[in-house]
Amino acid sequence: MTTTTPPAPAGSTPASSKAPGTDKRPGRLLAIVLAAQFMAPLDVFIVNVAAPTIRDELNASGAGLQLVIAGYTITYAVLLITGARLGDRLGHRQVFLAGLAVFTVASLACGLAQNTGELTGFRLVQGAGAAVFVPQVLSLIQRNFAGEARTKALGAYAAVLATGAAAGQVLGGVLVSADLLGTGWRPVFLVNVPVGIVLLVLAGRVLPRDAAAMERAAERTRPLDLPGLLLLGAAVSLFTVPLVLGQQQDWPLWSWLSLAAAALCLALFWTYESRLSRRGGAPLIAPRVLRSPGMGLAVFRIIAVMAANAGFLFVITLHMQGGLGYGALRAGLTFAPTAVVFGLVGLTWRRWPQPLQRALIPGGFVLTALSTGAVGLLLRDGGDGGPLFFVALVGVGAGLSLGFSPTLTRALATVRAEDAADASGLLATVTQLGQLTGVAVFGALFLNRLESGGAPGAYTSGDALWACACALAAAAALGAVSGLVRMRR
Repeated sequence: MTTTTPPAPAGSTPASSKAPGTDKRPGRLLAIVLAAQFMAPLDVFIVNVAAPTIRDELNASGAGLQLVIAGYTITYAVLLITGARLGDRLGHRQVFLAGLAVFTVASLACGLAQNTGELTGFRLVQGAGAAVFVPQVLSLIQRNFAGEARTKALGAYAAVLATGAAAGQVLGGVLVSADLLGTGWRPVFLVNVPVGIVLLVLAGRVLPRDAAAMERAAERTRPLDLPGLLLLGAAVSLFTVPLVLGQQQDWPLWSWLSLAAAALCLALFWTYESRLSRRGGAPLIAPRVLRSPGMGLAVFRIIAVMAANAGFLFVITLHMQGGLGYGALRAGLTFAPTAVVFGLVGLTWRRWPQPLQRALIPGGFVLTALSTGAVGLLLRDGGDGGPLFFVALVGVGAGLSLGFSPTLTRALATVRAEDAADASGLLATVTQLGQLTGVAVFGALFLNRLESGGAPGAYTSGDALWACACALAAAAALGAVSGLVRMRR
């Protein structure tokens, strides 16, 4: 795989010129949109550590608590493609501001909720707000950066996108343990409010207006692909709901029927979109996006690395709080090495020695496999793993980052600027579905092993974790093989 910045594809902005609507100080634009981006994945995971406190304070049932955690994820995953298309039709600036405003207000409502029903409803709205503004981040980067600046911005985007998951665990533990003014779990939502307000004010001043005007003018004649939108929305919904609710209900028949229906809807969506494109229509996702160099392989790798990332965080949290009896603060801070290293590697890998560049992606998956296996082995006997456990966590963070950041950056480097919304919605959805799959698959494996392992305790939980670690290592190995195949082309 080449390591230099690919030449700008037809229709994109040359590296020597600015993209339409480029801000005079693009660093400000990048900082604002990435700060907003960071909040979206963070809110997927920040509630995990706070879940026991929410259950106790609101007297939530198991199903109610699961809906509080999963409600955000469901609407977030289902509406991402819709959010991307809205940005292309109405202007990325306007839609970004609107989605961020909804997310901020919903976060305030979540923090003030008085019962499980209110909290679940507001979480659904919060996820919808995130789904509206998140796709605009990549679109704004694609349209306001060119050449090497775009490559660097995409690298930062990739680092922030996945770092939010581990950071959510850390921040959730800190906020719940701090119990600010006796508010318990509420700060995990309220923390978004001041950040969101500041970002809304700054974004209103910094995000370019002229680009949004041109986008609207260009899209007025492009009809909204409602059949495609409905088919894809149905496919994602039918796939997402059983993944987030099936385990709690012991995988009833409806969950398997839903997954089968999701596959059918996805096949219908692809057939319809292909025919629409051949007729000269305007499909929801332009087929040329999937035909961009390396995009198909990138989708596979992103699913693999995000499934490993989310599955690892989920089962380690279950083991620490359930098996080892750690409190929210200790469990949350445990993930700090993973989050910090993930971010650092994601921001610096382009400056690593040239001979290493070709091996970064397969090497990252191999490192992930070895490190997750080491974590499972160190915790298998019910102990805390000692210092080597934190060394292994550093390896997990570095491996996941090398598997994800170069993959996303290099795939997007050849996407046309006018296809930014399509690519943004596609890859944001793929990232989220990968995380959902990881939590569902590896979480189910952990809980099933835990239930069949005899008396509950640290040793039983450690043994269940070991089984998951082996499965995680196998999933990472698949990513390594895909990288090696790509290297030989």
